[in-house]
Amino acid sequence: MNQIRTTRAQDAKVTVVGLGPMGRAMAAAYLDAGFEVTVWNRSAGKDDELVARGAHRAADVAEAVAASRLTVLSLIDVEAMYGTLGDTDLGGRVLANLSSDVPDKARAAARWAEARGAAYLTGGVNVPPAGIGQEGSSVFVSGPPEVYEEHRAALDVLAATDYRGADPGHAQLYYQLNMILFWTAYTGWYQAVAVARANGLTAADILPYAGYTADSMRGFYTGGAPLIDAGEHGGEHERLAMCAASVEHILHTAADSGVDTGILTAHAELYRRGVEAGFGADSSSRLIGLLGGTARPARQAAA
Repeated sequence: MNQIRTTRAQDAKVTVVGLGPMGRAMAAAYLDAGFEVTVWNRSAGKDDELVARGAHRAADVAEAVAASRLTVLSLIDVEAMYGTLGDTDLGGRVLANLSSDVPDKARAAARWAEARGAAYLTGGVNVPPAGIGQEGSSVFVSGPPEVYEEHRAALDVLAATDYRGADPGHAQLYYQLNMILFWTAYTGWYQAVAVARANGLTAADILPYAGYTADSMRGFYTGGAPLIDAGEHGGEHERLAMCAASVEHILHTAADSGVDTGILTAHAELYRRGVEAGFGADSSSRLIGLLGGTARPARQAAA
């Protein structure tokens, strides 16, 4: 993927600041694609392999930023950028901050960078370090469209860019929405494994069924999204009261197995609230309104 995309950019330069596993993978991808790469990390030693492959080790962060028009940041969060860059001269530079954080902090970071003469792009990387530079990988990007277009080819080296508009917070918004889906599903897997182990089963025993359930979720999303957007929450296919009863069953199965039920208790409480609000005969999608504070009980809606 990368070699094809960057054939015309063999002389391109890029700086990577932050050399944790993700930053090292990014710098390596640029080296693979023929870029001239400058690297810098606050703690020493993480760039040895990259330098051995041809990366330039900057003496300090100011030298790193000055070496390339585009600096890719891979830090623990947006806040770390301030301490890392400090009073570095950013005039005329482009910062592509691919560190995970929240939308409002991304917007504040963009204002901070722009006040110092830099253009700013936000990125949310949808793969772990092993996925950088691989087919099927993607990264949400947002910020000034002309800046994105200028550096799109360089960012595509890391993962296929999915541009989400000029608002610098939108890349992080889309990324965090994905993370809501990912972490709740992953935690559900851990909860299921805990109950399985308490009953003498292994993770391998339930893996085929976990995979089936994960695959089936696409159908639920695809079928439900247009109905949700249209405000249609009829209970023709599934009813909230039935779903609430099922959630109670999993809660009690976990409790009877002697495992922690904190997560499932919170889950069950949400479904109880939906039934108590008068939505028992409606679709469980009514819970979206409860979560957002916008739902009205069915009896009020019909009045």
